[in-house]
Amino acid sequence: MTFDTGFVSRFFSASDGLRLHARDYGPLASPALPVVCLPGFARTAADFHEVALALSQDEAKPRRVLAADYRGRGLSAYDSNWKNYDIRVELDDLLQVLVAAGIDRAVFIGTSRGGLLTMALAAARPAVIKGVVFNDVGPVIDARGLLRIRGYVGKLPQPRSFSEGAEILKRLSDQQFPLLGDAEWELMARRTWTDRDGPLRPDYDTNLMKVLEELDLEAPLPVLWPYFDALQGVPILAIRGANSDLLAEKTLTEMAERHPDCETHVAPGQGHAPLLGSKDMIRRIGKLVARAERRAG
Repeated sequence: MTFDTGFVSRFFSASDGLRLHARDYGPLASPALPVVCLPGFARTAADFHEVALALSQDEAKPRRVLAADYRGRGLSAYDSNWKNYDIRVELDDLLQVLVAAGIDRAVFIGTSRGGLLTMALAAARPAVIKGVVFNDVGPVIDARGLLRIRGYVGKLPQPRSFSEGAEILKRLSDQQFPLLGDAEWELMARRTWTDRDGPLRPDYDTNLMKVLEELDLEAPLPVLWPYFDALQGVPILAIRGANSDLLAEKTLTEMAERHPDCETHVAPGQGHAPLLGSKDMIRRIGKLVARAERRAG
């Protein structure tokens, strides 16, 4: 483990041979229930760094935390065919990573697309899931949020520095995140662009925008309640940003009503998707993980 980061970079092979990356935190052999973190559509494993450190370095019960980069994001290889940036392909990638990492049961933290992927996993391999944190996502997706995301993925201006990137993000998302300070905008910029290969560029394949451009947002989006209902047997924490345009209050309420053990939390001053690094968020997620571990025996 690299001392300064708290994680090891691991690489896995997808079914089609593409190289996938995940951050692996904490003790490999811990008897504690592991946690798997799945980011948003154009996001990376880095979004979970604070919560992954807290869970993996917990004094009483350190546990393994695996945070994934989907194909075309972060340190995972980019796909020459953008049509493979598809939830079915990403589900197969996730299954390959879980097998190769030796994880046969875990708590899943899914932000946005990561939550959709968790619901798909509930249909394909339900026994793996012992608890879920849904971060600003549910069985009903508000098209307004997708429209906004489609407006910027792969289309942001190219910043010359991370501080310039922070300014760009602030102008774009200030209404959704009115409480963020300069340091948080800078951190968000460092998790949006990368300087790994020289000048700053988005930390994802900009062909992802083609996936969004193919969506017909005039047509009704599929409703995923049957997938959500497949999670009846495990505890859930459903988080909504108070300013979210992707997860409606009504959907959050229905999630709590339909599920026997679904706690909800509305994050004040946050939009889509809430940041998970605060002490309060880490405490709430820690409680859900502990509840899942008790239930899983």
